Amino acid sequence: MKLQDLKIIVTGGASGMGACFAQRLAEGGAKVAVGDRNTDMLAELAPGIARRRLDVSDPADCDAFVAWAASELGGLNGLVNNAGILRDGLLVKKDRETGAIVKLSRDDWNAVIGVNLSGATFMAQSVVAHMVSTGTRPGVVVNVSSISRHGNRGQSNYVAAKAALAANTVTWAREWAPFGVRACAVAPGMVDTPMTRGMNQKARDAVIAQIPVGRIGSPDDIWTAIRFALECDYFNARTVDVDGGHSF
Repeated sequence: MKLQDLKIIVTGGASGMGACFAQRLAEGGAKVAVGDRNTDMLAELAPGIARRRLDVSDPADCDAFVAWAASELGGLNGLVNNAGILRDGLLVKKDRETGAIVKLSRDDWNAVIGVNLSGATFMAQSVVAHMVSTGTRPGVVVNVSSISRHGNRGQSNYVAAKAALAANTVTWAREWAPFGVRACAVAPGMVDTPMTRGMNQKARDAVIAQIPVGRIGSPDDIWTAIRFALECDYFNARTVDVDGGHSF
C-alpha cells in the first residue's frame, strides 16, 4: 500500500517514535488519526493530523476511538500499534542495605502488560473488526515490538509483552489472511525518545556501548522500517529488528 492510500491510526503518537511516524505518514499523503493519553502533547501535533485521547488498556475506549477515527478519516485501512510504557525492575532482588527480598510489583507487571500487550491486542481487534465489517481491503497492522523480546535483564514485564506481540503477529497474519489484512512487526533497539532519556545514564551508556554502529537510534531510523512494513505487500507475519546490530 502506498502512503497516500492509507487511512491509518497511530497509537502512542503524541511524542517519541509515534509522533515521528504520524508526522511522516501525514507528509507522505496518508490520512492519520493519533491516540494517546497525553492530551497536552497531542495538542502539539502538526495541523491536519486528527487526534484524541486514547487509553489502549480500555477495550471500550479502543472501540470508541476506532469508530471516531474511521469517521474522521473517511474510512480505515491501517494501524501502527505503537503505544507502550516501561516499568522496569528485577523480578526478584535483594536490597543491598537491608538484605530484604524485593519483588517486581504486581502493579508494575499489570501496567506494562495492560498497555503493551492487552492494549495492542484490543486495538488490533477493534481496527480489524472495523475493516471486516466494512469490507475494507487490503489492510495492514504494524505492531511495534522490541529487541527486548529476546530477553533483557530487568524487563520481565516488557519482555513478556513484546515477545507475545511478535508471536501474535504470526497468529494474526494467519487469522486475517481471508480478510486481506496483513500483520507484521518492527522491533526497535535503543532509540532516542523521551522514554529512554529517562533511563539511568550509566545504564544508557552501557547499552549504547554494545551497539556496533556506535550510536543510539533515531525515530526516523525506525520510521524507515515502518514505511517498508506498510508499503511492501509481501511482508507479512514477520518481525524485523532495527537495532544497529545490538547484542545483549
